[in-house]
Amino acid sequence: MARPKNRPRARRRSTGATSPASGSGRKWLWILGSVIVGGGVIALGLLSGSQSQTTSAGVRDPVEIARGAEIYSANCAVCHGTDLEGTGTGPPFLNVIYAPNRHADEAFQRAVLGGVVPHHWDYGKMAPVDGLDRSEVALIVEFVRSQQEAAGIIRDP
Repeated sequence: MARPKNRPRARRRSTGATSPASGSGRKWLWILGSVIVGGGVIALGLLSGSQSQTTSAGVRDPVEIARGAEIYSANCAVCHGTDLEGTGTGPPFLNVIYAPNRHADEAFQRAVLGGVVPHHWDYGKMAPVDGLDRSEVALIVEFVRSQQEAAGIIRDP
């Protein structure tokens, strides 16, 4: 059916698509910006997850270490040993496999909060540890890292 000559053509409503000449540049700028921001967020997460809590001078806080030792003793020692040397049911943390450059602090967070399937040892699956939050796990990690440093486990060669 033909359109009457005296009736103007209806304007199309914008569908959100950009025109090739003007909008595509903005679209790619938006995508690039999103990638940069997303990459920055990921990088910050990795950096914060890979470093233990230390004071501004780079020295570990003895109060946090002591609190972490208490929480470790109550929740982790039964499997990983009071001396962090492991038991028949859990691996040792005083091993280069758990050095900070091999297992970042976030790996401990994920294991405690979500459980973990074994990939280095044959101890069986670790179930999530109920009753702990991220701040308490961070204190446990602070304790473990302090003991690793004392044992000379700084980095996996």
